Amino acid sequence: MKKTIFIFGVLIIALLALLQLSQYSLISKNTSIEYIIGGIAIVFFFVGLYINKRKNTAQSVVPTPEIDTKKIEDLGLSKREYEVLCKLAKGHSNKEIASLLFVSESTIKTHVSNVYTKLDVKRRTQAIQKAKALNILPNS
Repeated sequence: MKKTIFIFGVLIIALLALLQLSQYSLISKNTSIEYIIGGIAIVFFFVGLYINKRKNTAQSVVPTPEIDTKKIEDLGLSKREYEVLCKLAKGHSNKEIASLLFVSESTIKTHVSNVYTKLDVKRRTQAIQKAKALNILPNS
């Protein structure tokens, strides 16, 4: 955190120095405004590259395991049942899932029952736990 603050502090000081230099250049009529704006744009371009590099580096540190689609097929989960399972994992109730998927609550209950049967479990928590163990749920 201290390194980031230091780097942005240095960038701000450099930008202020560039602005002061541009003001001096305009007063002394040595440089046109286009060059000054171009210089400031280049500074912001490199700041953007630096921020993007740090963001991509932070994202690549945490490996995300791939979802085992073959396992989903082997279990016989339909696309809709899989959607319902993902919503269960996010903690949604049957009523909320029905609303999100634009179907009736009774349809969701049927899908949930099918998911339980295919995963050979009796409760939501067991279904989620088994799905995570089988690596068929996305990380979120």
